Amino acid sequence: MKTMKGPGLFLAQFAGDAAPFNSLEAIAGWTADLGYKGLQIPTFDSRLFDLEKAAGSKTYCDDLKGMLADKGLEVTELSTHLQGQLVAVHPAFNEVFDGFAPEAVHGNPAARTEWAIDQMKKAAVASRNLGLNVSVSFPGALAWPYVYPWPQRPAGLVDTAFAELAKRWKPILDVYDEHGVDVAYEIHPGEDVFDGATFEMFLDALNGHSRCCINYDPSHFVLQQLDYLAFIDIYHDRIKAFHVKDAEFNPDGRQGVYSGYQPWVNRAGRFRSLGDGQVDFAGIFSKLAAYDYDSWAVLEWECALKHPEDGAAEGAPFITDHIIRVTEHAFDDFAGAESDDAKNRRMLGLN
Repeated sequence: MKTMKGPGLFLAQFAGDAAPFNSLEAIAGWTADLGYKGLQIPTFDSRLFDLEKAAGSKTYCDDLKGMLADKGLEVTELSTHLQGQLVAVHPAFNEVFDGFAPEAVHGNPAARTEWAIDQMKKAAVASRNLGLNVSVSFPGALAWPYVYPWPQRPAGLVDTAFAELAKRWKPILDVYDEHGVDVAYEIHPGEDVFDGATFEMFLDALNGHSRCCINYDPSHFVLQQLDYLAFIDIYHDRIKAFHVKDAEFNPDGRQGVYSGYQPWVNRAGRFRSLGDGQVDFAGIFSKLAAYDYDSWAVLEWECALKHPEDGAAEGAPFITDHIIRVTEHAFDDFAGAESDDAKNRRMLGLN
């Protein structure tokens, strides 16, 4: 059995223009003081990380690792959530998702897609330069506007969407394979891959590509009312990253899963800081330990109520307290007996 690593912190929600959130070195010092051991770095935030340099310079990566090591930290994974989102965008979302890309490709979906694909491939090289085996991302979406089956979807519409999604991702995943890196997709509403069934559809369209993996985040499953513990039983062999994020679902007579277009603070389903929601983290950490998950437990803070700095301060001890240092031997080994085939046969009445 193996013990997972942590606590880690995803920096995307904490980066800002004011110190200590405006540079990797400064934010690293802040997170180390809170008790974190790892940082999940967003490759789309130039205040913290230069993806071009990381892909082209092993020295840049070694210097970054050395700076973090001096603070007792290491990189957990590189995040390409925003670039991965842009690998596949339905036209309905072109204008809103242009904000994830450089201005030079705004209003040009084809150029934006090519930019995103190039970014994804560079992140594979950068991950290897940093000595990482996993990267976290989004898969993007072409079929999401048709998630609810009304009006009726034309036959083959969803199959066509997943075939195209796989067509775009297969060459990217092949590059990751060349560099020995998994892509752990966050299973997330707004993506075509938003639950177990759609992950299987994506994986089938990719012919079971070995680098197509999962960034497990139970909060999204609470909001969908999906059994997030059973999900681990089914897909544990593909879970390569873990976002520790809490959520709650409180339906009433006015709203349920879809939450009536309400802002986050008023939604029936909303994200919460660790310990303030309904997620059974004891059950999750136990299942992951039983399945030998040995990668990172990374806090992704998203809460409609609590200040992010308080959420981060509370998150490190919360994760630390939930990580199970797995046992090296069975609790009843003291009463064990040596293997003796003849004795076993006698005890079973076999001669």
